[in-house]
Amino acid sequence: MGSENNEETKQTWSKLLLLVAFATTLGAAVPTGYCIGVINSPANLMKAWCNETVIEKYGSSMSEGGLDILWSSVVSVFLVGGAIGSLSGAGLANKFGRKVCLFICASLFAIGAVLFFFCRAAKSVEMLLLGRIIVGLASGLVTATQPMYLSELAPPAQRGTLGVFCGVGVTGGVVVGQVFSLANIFGTAERWHYALSAYLLLVIVCYLPSFLFPESPKFLYVIKSNPEAAKRELLRLRGPNANKLIEEEIVEMQAEANDDMQSSSFGDVLRDSRFLLPLIIVCCFQGGQQLSGINAIFYYSVSIFTKAGFSEKNAQWANLFAGCLNLCISLLGPLLMATCKRRTLMMLSSSLCSIFLFGIAFIFNYIESVSWFPWACIVCIMCYIFFYQFGLGPIPYFIGSELFEVAPRPVAMSMGSLSSWACNFIIGMAFPSLQSAWGAFVFLPFSITCVLLFLLTKFYLPETLGRDPSEVAPLVSKGFRSKIK
Repeated sequence: MGSENNEETKQTWSKLLLLVAFATTLGAAVPTGYCIGVINSPANLMKAWCNETVIEKYGSSMSEGGLDILWSSVVSVFLVGGAIGSLSGAGLANKFGRKVCLFICASLFAIGAVLFFFCRAAKSVEMLLLGRIIVGLASGLVTATQPMYLSELAPPAQRGTLGVFCGVGVTGGVVVGQVFSLANIFGTAERWHYALSAYLLLVIVCYLPSFLFPESPKFLYVIKSNPEAAKRELLRLRGPNANKLIEEEIVEMQAEANDDMQSSSFGDVLRDSRFLLPLIIVCCFQGGQQLSGINAIFYYSVSIFTKAGFSEKNAQWANLFAGCLNLCISLLGPLLMATCKRRTLMMLSSSLCSIFLFGIAFIFNYIESVSWFPWACIVCIMCYIFFYQFGLGPIPYFIGSELFEVAPRPVAMSMGSLSSWACNFIIGMAFPSLQSAWGAFVFLPFSITCVLLFLLTKFYLPETLGRDPSEVAPLVSKGFRSKIK
């Protein structure tokens, strides 16, 4: 009997499941991170091209302030697209299916890459702006739907493991984008458009086997009321020797399909008091992930490395090393999510990140007073990055899939993704001004955000490891009067 159970457990990690997990991560999540990371290194070269193009095309020179506004638009329009894509994720996921949403993402990424590749030859800043908003739309749709898609394809024991793939992919994409935009590769005045569009090759390769991708069985059963199609997809995913597991999943989906209280539209979910607390948790986790300062840390780390005695070039390499550390630790995510409790990881990560952010603020404020403080600041940055990937990095991406059942899940994932992109936009726009006004103390709000996330986790997040969402949902259905177990 024990050997049969072991055999069935092995069958859950089917070749098809692994193919979909890696293909959608490399072909959707990695391009999302790539479009975030690729724009930084060639920024000055691209600004100069924008200025030259405007002069040549329109016959008028731009002031320094006007050029800064134009460049800010190029950078921030991607985040605006991400927010819009997140909002559209719920409707598209429920209307067309999870798989089709990812095909839409691939198409948008391809259109954006073509615009990036030809914008320099066409001498069109408008093509660059349009490309950025299109890849932003794709990226928002990815963060809203890919974790949900993988968690719905996964067997119960592996949902957290697959849910973290999106976060790993985005982190990896940022590093790949940083590498491709180095001056030694594509980060030159003649080749920056290659850097912006190089991810297209990855999208094409990863979506070549897309005809094999299954649709989410839960979507087919609960949303489309098609049990036969759902069972066919489960057989493809689990294999013919996992009959017991398939039967258990069918029973679980049948219970959700028969629940007349399930809400699926934006209005219904937002008005339903049962979803208030889990929606707040999902939005706070995804928004707090951005407000915890990870992007600001990478923005600021070059100047810190410079203060520690690195040359400008070596400081950029050190910044790349920090990105690689972020990626390497994120690769532990699937193992951590398969074995460790969400509450424990989130409280550990948020508390230690809060301490190290406070350390960065304190040390950087007195960095010129003590000779070894620059190195202490670098240690704090590396420790912050290390512990960020224990909880703050991976958990927000998929926690909505573990708190919500199938029908309201797309709305929850869309709202969480919208919160993430909105807070990312706020950081991108406000951080330089706050940095000038507050100096080193700009890191204190990030530290406070981590404290608030720790408290939210401690008092209101139920443990979701090994539990079906149907077990978890009642625990948070009474709002802030809920008593978690």
